[in-house]
Amino acid sequence: MTLPVSLALCAVLLALAAFAGWRGAQPPDFAKGPRLAPWRFIMVTSATLGLFLAVHVVNLLGVATGR
Repeated sequence: MTLPVSLALCAVLLALAAFAGWRGAQPPDFAKGPRLAPWRFIMVTSATLGLFLAVHVVNLLGVATGR
């Protein structure tokens, strides 16, 4: 994956994590029924993938991570 694609995906995942964190923090509205999207799980998953992509971007920039 090239650097621009990796940076764009990292930005999208960061925005998704922020949005899911905001939605997961909203109090439940029992009049509307149960939540159908697991917002906290989406937040944690997108933040984890964003971290992996951040390490990938650092590797693309020439910094050796790992052994």
